[in-house]
Amino acid sequence: MKLSSLCSALVTATVLCAIGISNASAQEYEKCHKSKWGPDDQIGALNNLSAAKTLSASKLIKQGKSMRMGIESNTKTPAFPPRTISVTIVKPGQDYGQTLGNTKTSYHDDILNTWVGIGTQLDGLGHIGIDNVFYNCTPGVDITGISGLKKFGIETVPAIATRAVILDMVGLTGKKPVPEGTAFNQPEIEAALKRQGNMKIEKGDVVIFYTGWHTLLGVDDKRNGSVEPGLGVQGAKYLASLGVAMIGSDTWALEVIPFENAGQVFHVHQILLAENGIFILENVVAEQAVNDKVYEGFFTVGPHRTTGTVQAIVNPIFVY
Repeated sequence: MKLSSLCSALVTATVLCAIGISNASAQEYEKCHKSKWGPDDQIGALNNLSAAKTLSASKLIKQGKSMRMGIESNTKTPAFPPRTISVTIVKPGQDYGQTLGNTKTSYHDDILNTWVGIGTQLDGLGHIGIDNVFYNCTPGVDITGISGLKKFGIETVPAIATRAVILDMVGLTGKKPVPEGTAFNQPEIEAALKRQGNMKIEKGDVVIFYTGWHTLLGVDDKRNGSVEPGLGVQGAKYLASLGVAMIGSDTWALEVIPFENAGQVFHVHQILLAENGIFILENVVAEQAVNDKVYEGFFTVGPHRTTGTVQAIVNPIFVY
């Protein structure tokens, strides 16, 4: 394979375009990161949620407004290759206009054939590892199963009801959408918080970046699905140090693309999921709240409990 082909393959973990070398041994990364919550931990930073945190977040509801943060998922929704989605509608037992019973009941059913990482999605801790070692020093062989993950399946995700902090990067940069390749690290995060009234990010929070990238959906899907602004490596480590539970954005992969270092492919995902157990939300849109100049509120999401799944199509709700 030519080096130029490697540069364009985001899924290839040996991308070494930056200096044109053909050897991935230039830098080694620690593969094993033990959970501070013990060897049996499967929920990572969601351990930072608490009843007190939920009660505190509920007090942020001032206007009684609610915002759904999910985008629609359908055959036109841009998705990371080779992911696809299709829906088939059926009417079982109703061939040729037949009905059921004396009251002539008619009904529809549906069959969903889809990759689960499409549209607004939650990335579980079994999604990304480091050299086949996943969260809490778990070897891939111990969790991988063709019919479902043996550990870290989405069914293990607890009820989530906590404070969310929205970072308006459009307001900070004055650009909508924020240009691709724009990295959000500690200086940018702190600048956004200062602009929004010297806000603080707390333990157990969900942090959502608003970049305006979702406005490209259906307008420039090629650009939307190939590059993006997003969280940088240092920014990921900084947010992890604050004890956040989840991090999301209105982009398809959360982290900045092109990557800050071309050889570090989805390294932000590795830092969050494999190293710190921080769940990732993608394609979560906070435009309504931003337009209302509201940057914190009550956040809740409940993924489907399909046993052994890696990800979940979700529709988080933000109430303020």
